[in-house]
Amino acid sequence: MSKNTEPKDPSAQGSALNISKRSFIIAIAIIFALMVMTYILTLVVPGGEYARTIDANGNTIIDTAGGLPFWKWLLSPFLVLGAEGNGTVIAVMVFLLVIGGVFNSLNCCGLMQYMLVKIVYRFGHVRYTLMAVLTVFFMAMGSLVGSFEEVIPMVPIVVALSVSLGWDAVTGLAMSLLAAGCGFAAGVANPFTIGVAQGLASLPTFSGMWLRLVSFLLIYGLLLFFIRFHAKKIEKPIQVPKEESGFERNPRMDKALLYFACILGTGIVLVLCSSFLPFLQAYTMIIVALMFLIGGLVAVSKSGMEKKKRWETFVSGVVSILPSILMILMASSIKYMMVEGKILDTMLHGAVQVASGLPKGGLILFIYLICLVMNFFIPSGSAKAFLLIPLIVPLAQIFGLSTQLCIVAFAFGDGFSNVFYPTNPALLISLSLGGVNYGEWAKYSAKFQGLNLILTSGILLLGLVLGY
Repeated sequence: MSKNTEPKDPSAQGSALNISKRSFIIAIAIIFALMVMTYILTLVVPGGEYARTIDANGNTIIDTAGGLPFWKWLLSPFLVLGAEGNGTVIAVMVFLLVIGGVFNSLNCCGLMQYMLVKIVYRFGHVRYTLMAVLTVFFMAMGSLVGSFEEVIPMVPIVVALSVSLGWDAVTGLAMSLLAAGCGFAAGVANPFTIGVAQGLASLPTFSGMWLRLVSFLLIYGLLLFFIRFHAKKIEKPIQVPKEESGFERNPRMDKALLYFACILGTGIVLVLCSSFLPFLQAYTMIIVALMFLIGGLVAVSKSGMEKKKRWETFVSGVVSILPSILMILMASSIKYMMVEGKILDTMLHGAVQVASGLPKGGLILFIYLICLVMNFFIPSGSAKAFLLIPLIVPLAQIFGLSTQLCIVAFAFGDGFSNVFYPTNPALLISLSLGGVNYGEWAKYSAKFQGLNLILTSGILLLGLVLGY
């Protein structure tokens, strides 16, 4: 066993945001295939739309001509920028460019490598405890404040740390992005799913929390077991020296790291505060991006890098991340095509018709399934809430289902698949930044998704039995 705490070479892929060409090509190919399939659906599925009124029970179907002009399909990745709700897409792209520039600067000044060595030296002998802490931290970020895209800046750090600790990039993605997605779905106090959905259903905000807390704990237990099981199979032994001489401290780098941690930590605290300060909820991504930018630039400056070199590395990082912008636009075009082709509401109407003939247990699971399917086309939780809750709640009331339980089914259907569906930009970006192709990730996470589907279905049925 080596006594060197220096991270092994593979970790370098996580310390700078260099898009893996193989991962990028695979992701683009998958999204393009989905775009073609969606275009075919617009030609095959009859067009229709809900005439939405204030009273959800007054919804009717108006038949319209289906289909989507070929030129709209061809230009859909760019036309989506002018569509309703495009602000989120633009914000994610700007957010990502900032991350790319900052990470490249941090990597070039040596701060990322220094931080990894320091963490391995400090926590290498308790790496599985560190795994448990990181996993619950990212789950809490997703569950308490609805963070998902906001954790992208930390994903490459955790990926690099995972490799440095003797695991692999997949383990790093699981500890960070997968954990955030699971927490987002458990939705203990998620303002973007539970908060919006309960508001639309006229329920007190964050009411009925006990079942979601139980869900959080059970899902955390399953996730941690799953991550540890994989990590144990692929782990490489590391030996952290006990002597102080095993790690050479650099006061300048320590000071730079302190500035970076304090500034970024301030951003995370503000995001956490958004759970009880609603006016902050619309700005969480901006807050994280701004604090990450300021913290990164200050840290690079304190590391001793020349001013000219700072801006050169920042611009280089922005350029290196540009390919991911195409992925975001192509993934976002899926929903745009379905809305323009007027097939989204037709599919929803058909699902509601099927659900009307099911028993209570089957109905709550079918609502879960509807949300899972719709999440493939509409990754945004709040957007899906406005679309689905006015349909789900009246259906539940007619057949005697608890509205609270339907909200939990909605949150489950919205969140877990965010870290599995190739139409989610945050997943594709994180995979590319971590150097993991989608096929590898799908093979790894499908097992967890299957087990989690069984667990969460059981939670919904338990809630039904207990009269939640």
